[in-house]
Amino acid sequence: MRFMLYLLLLVSYVVAGSIYQTPLVKIESMRMEMIRKGTWAEFVKKKNAMRASLVSNANQTVFPHPIYDYQDTEYLAKITIGTPGQSFHVVLDTGSANLWIPDNICVNGRRGACRITTCDRGLVCEVLCHDKSCCEDDVDNPDEDNPCKGKSGFDSTQSTSYAKITPKKYFEIVYGTGFAKGFLGNDTVRFGEEGNNKTLVVPGTVFGQAVQIGDPFANNPINGILGLGFRGLAQAGVTPPLQRAIDLKLVDPIFTVYMKQLGAKAKGQDGGAFTYGGLDSVNCGQEIAYVDLTRPLYWQFKMEAFSAGYLSIRKGWEVISDTGTSFMGVPTAIADLVADSYGGQYDEMFEIYTVDCNATVTFEMTIGGKQYKIERKNLVLEEDKDSCMIAMTPLSSVGFGPQWILGAPFIRQYCNIHDMRNNTIGFAEPK
Repeated sequence: MRFMLYLLLLVSYVVAGSIYQTPLVKIESMRMEMIRKGTWAEFVKKKNAMRASLVSNANQTVFPHPIYDYQDTEYLAKITIGTPGQSFHVVLDTGSANLWIPDNICVNGRRGACRITTCDRGLVCEVLCHDKSCCEDDVDNPDEDNPCKGKSGFDSTQSTSYAKITPKKYFEIVYGTGFAKGFLGNDTVRFGEEGNNKTLVVPGTVFGQAVQIGDPFANNPINGILGLGFRGLAQAGVTPPLQRAIDLKLVDPIFTVYMKQLGAKAKGQDGGAFTYGGLDSVNCGQEIAYVDLTRPLYWQFKMEAFSAGYLSIRKGWEVISDTGTSFMGVPTAIADLVADSYGGQYDEMFEIYTVDCNATVTFEMTIGGKQYKIERKNLVLEEDKDSCMIAMTPLSSVGFGPQWILGAPFIRQYCNIHDMRNNTIGFAEPK
């Protein structure tokens, strides 16, 4: 573990480049909303059936993120793509490395001029269709169950900076229970509002235009994923947007994540910020403790010890910091003991750990020889006035990847500073 004074780090990173910031908006996670509405148990059944189907059809070329879902996402950010900018509320996700958003085709289906027999997809279209652009459409007119329904779709014909990639290249990313598939395009991506001087603008960014997305993305405000993992994690050989900005020397290779603690049911409020090119001096403290990454694909590092309630284990695990989930991913056997130590239990129907609302649940972790405590306010979620859960989900061993996922409860407790130059991650107390 290395301790560095904030001032020294700030000087070293600010000299070379500018600092930009993207505000976060707090939303109620899909899980919490469905629990509140009484539809979560049925969704869990469908989710598990889908997961079993995905595993049985596993193809390593399209399964880079098999353990991640987005039903727990609590923070979104606005980005804009194209000229003029088209807006999308996306997950800024350190657990993946691709940017994708729904294409207009996914939302609205094929253009009317393409819905004729001579423009049917395939050789018929290539030979007989007058408008050859119809041959690039990948889906028919969507039905009422289309997961893209109600989302914003990217319309490349409305962007003067859009560049078609030829020959056409495709992508497919499969998550724990969802997927996104489509083709790649090239355009200007802005990490925030167009015209804001705090917005990082990255020209020539390759991104995914999804023509199909999985059911778990339906009926929620997520309008795409912007991955902040490393280049080696990206599918289809794409350079991640932030890495593209670094390659163009638009920004220094460091970003800070600050998430506000607002409660699980908070919606539409200022949820914090991602700061690119330096440190968040407004929201984060001056002393930062850094630890080396063990596998610079994810933001993955070593955790030496863990304690909660009567439980205390010193074993050593590979863990990741993941901004895409609002829960802590904990090995199943340990999660069960944690719940038991606080008088809680696992509810198989809802796949949650219930606990008395007065339970003083805390986690203590040792990382790089330094202890980090997650307080009750970041761990106990209130379903209603008489029912609470621990913000913890069981992780089964899959033989690869991280053993723990440190999600929003950890990131709310400590600012996370991601240093891509030195392959380290640092933690600081929020102000």
